[in-house]
Amino acid sequence: MVKVFMRVRLHIREIAEQRNITRTRLSRLADLNYATVYALWSGEVDDVYVTTLGKIAKALKVPITDLFTLIDEENE
Repeated sequence: MVKVFMRVRLHIREIAEQRNITRTRLSRLADLNYATVYALWSGEVDDVYVTTLGKIAKALKVPITDLFTLIDEENE
């Protein structure tokens, strides 16, 4: 298995709040552990599986690409 590392900014909190979805409700809708949703919501993660983002995207009814922005490290 090849691991690829990229820096991203997650937009899960903003999208969920626009839809009035709490962390608790999102964890239920996405069938994920609350601690996982909490960490992603607050941006306190070093890595995340695409399958996890897929579950969140499905729960929020958005394309998976709406959940994050790639960070350009050269211009940071």
